[in-house]
Amino acid sequence: MKKKNKYVTLFLSTLSISAFTFGGGYVIISLLKKKFCDELHWIEEDEMLNMTAIAQSSPGAVAVNAAVVIGYKIAGVFGALICAIGTVIPPFVTILLISVCYEAFRENLIVSAVLKGMQSGIAAVIADVTINLCSNTYRESGVLSVFVMAAAFIASWYYSVNVLWIILICAGFGLLRTFWKMRKNVDQEKEN
Repeated sequence: MKKKNKYVTLFLSTLSISAFTFGGGYVIISLLKKKFCDELHWIEEDEMLNMTAIAQSSPGAVAVNAAVVIGYKIAGVFGALICAIGTVIPPFVTILLISVCYEAFRENLIVSAVLKGMQSGIAAVIADVTINLCSNTYRESGVLSVFVMAAAFIASWYYSVNVLWIILICAGFGLLRTFWKMRKNVDQEKEN
């Protein structure tokens, strides 16, 4: 595929996904996965899982971070810029329109009911993403990674542990595990 076509595909994909996604970054991640992993086959599933982790642990909106990481992986710095612009335009226009009509939207019962109904759909999409990522993590890394994910959820949800501490602890765990695997591979190569 020509570079120009790749840039156009990146821009239009992120623009359309962002335009029709309600519910924030966690919802857009599943749609980005379906587009770039399942449809276009530009990214592998395990790469998408790693990109999701990077997007979640980086400062800023998860949706924009995920799009930037994907754009960078596919087409470098210019791809990241294109994906960022494509992801930011729809919410910017929406917020601009809502701010102009804020008083009418605030008191409209129909708009309020539609937004309540959309919350159910958003919850279902987030649950789907969580289940897919959990199964991919289990397949790729085993029971220990799923245990760490569950422990992080419990620490955050039930014990109100600051997310920064959870991220730092999980990053430390990931580093230790990576070094352990590297050491194991070096030992196996020495034996052969």
